[in-house]
Amino acid sequence: MAYRPNKRNRNAPVKRLGAKLTPLLEKLDTSDNMRMVRLWRAWDELMGDMADMARPLGHRGNKLILAAEDPIVVQEASYLAPLILEIVNRFFGEEVFDKVLFELLNGRVPLGRHERRKASPIPVKNKKPGVLGTLDSKIDPDSAVGKCYRAYQKIFEEE
Repeated sequence: MAYRPNKRNRNAPVKRLGAKLTPLLEKLDTSDNMRMVRLWRAWDELMGDMADMARPLGHRGNKLILAAEDPIVVQEASYLAPLILEIVNRFFGEEVFDKVLFELLNGRVPLGRHERRKASPIPVKNKKPGVLGTLDSKIDPDSAVGKCYRAYQKIFEEE
């Protein structure tokens, strides 16, 4: 979204609203949620090849909660906890977390991996025109128009 800083001057350059909104939200955020959003967005870049092994699931105070799908992966990833802490705290520029907890996903979806469900289309019942079929004798059935008209009639025969 963009806005013009001066409504009177239509030639003023358009500025991104996010550039002004992000610092404001970070200032108002007392539970560090915006900080976590930045971490989750940068997770793949920060962790590289390890990113898919354990995904961020959330946090409790100064404990970062990561999740994996397999118990063996959880065991192996637990050995990498000091490295993960170092990378994450370096990303924030301060010590935010002092412990990493690993959990199994068990059907939960890691943050940043939610997929939007497409709304199922509402079934539309077609209303049959009252005069449908009256043009059969007037249109050549082998012509393109005649074939389209017959296909249109079949829509209402199947209902």
